[in-house]
Amino acid sequence: MPAAWASVAVLGIGAGATVPVSAAEAATGDGAKASTRFDRRDLKSAINGIHRAGMPGVYAEVRDDRRVWRDAAGVADVKTGRPVTPNMRHRVGSITKTFTAVAVMQQVEQGSIELDAPIGRYLPQLVPGERGRRITVRMLLNHTSGLPDYLPYAFPSLQNFPAEGSTKSLDDNRFRQWHPVELIRMGLAAPPADEPGVAPGTYSNTNYLLLGQLLEKVSGVEAEQYITRNVIEPAGLRNTGFPTGTNIKGPHAEIYEAFFGLINPPRDYTVYNMSWVSTGAGLVSTVDDMNRFYGMLLAGRIVKRSSLEQMQRTVPVISQTGEIVDYGLGLHRYTIAGCGTFWGHDGTVWGAQTLSMTSVDGKRQMSIAMNLVRWNKLDASGRPQHHPIDDALSAFQKEAVCD
Repeated sequence: MPAAWASVAVLGIGAGATVPVSAAEAATGDGAKASTRFDRRDLKSAINGIHRAGMPGVYAEVRDDRRVWRDAAGVADVKTGRPVTPNMRHRVGSITKTFTAVAVMQQVEQGSIELDAPIGRYLPQLVPGERGRRITVRMLLNHTSGLPDYLPYAFPSLQNFPAEGSTKSLDDNRFRQWHPVELIRMGLAAPPADEPGVAPGTYSNTNYLLLGQLLEKVSGVEAEQYITRNVIEPAGLRNTGFPTGTNIKGPHAEIYEAFFGLINPPRDYTVYNMSWVSTGAGLVSTVDDMNRFYGMLLAGRIVKRSSLEQMQRTVPVISQTGEIVDYGLGLHRYTIAGCGTFWGHDGTVWGAQTLSMTSVDGKRQMSIAMNLVRWNKLDASGRPQHHPIDDALSAFQKEAVCD
């Protein structure tokens, strides 16, 4: 697979009331208490820096225990200049994987699923034979199944990128309604990434579409419906859900895909049928809902503490950017030098990128969303070159999560 494909696919590894707070309220302190651990002026300067570096629009929320800072910078629409606001809904990509993993762990708690049982026990027609006997539910959750990602086969024009590839398949499939089994079979038919259970694992969306089918088998309802009823709604996430059509309902920004300069100017991919990722990366959410969700999860309020401990047992996994990361069961462990350890996930779909991180004690949180992706140009070897946005994002992250 070409080096650049690592950054082409759906990236997944680079609590209080959900009442929106406006940028003005965040700046003045109305609706959020002052914090002694983060400086609002520094955060404002840092988020403005991301916009100045070239990001059309960016919005974020930082929490320090009960203290909240929420703000935005830039535009939601490059044509009209409509400003971005911090309460906007956003396609959050692979952050969806944590929700799917939580739903699976709920079924584990009920005794309907065994973590170390072979997937062939539950889905013998879909994953038959030796592969079905060797791959366990846990291996799907932590990406050590050895199953490759189906994405290069769903979007075939990207396979030879950057030498000969194009973004034609992004547009060809814009309104296509995929069935998860169709995509899973693409992954099953492709050459395996590795043997089941081998570490480091290989990050693959095929795993999480299979987990969606597993949820449907044991619960008797569609996976997205199960996750909505048993994870999203009980957590009080009022602005989180799987889109039922091609549009994002409610206030949102337009989202733009640059594809490493191949699309110039960046193309608007706001309207898109997200069936190509479903239980792997299909959710829409807001920065405050994401912080609420991860805060509740790490506090043991969504699954039992014993389930959370299982989710936090990490293995090395090769990310879609080629890095080795610590990945648990739908959770990514981030270790930031001088700042500590954080749990969460990130996600990218065409045009949208998101990151959510929560400290080990659950008190310090950051969620950030951006409406432009793959802004880096490529070098001669096909690797993304450094861009000022990268430095600005790093500066904001340190300001948000480091004392």
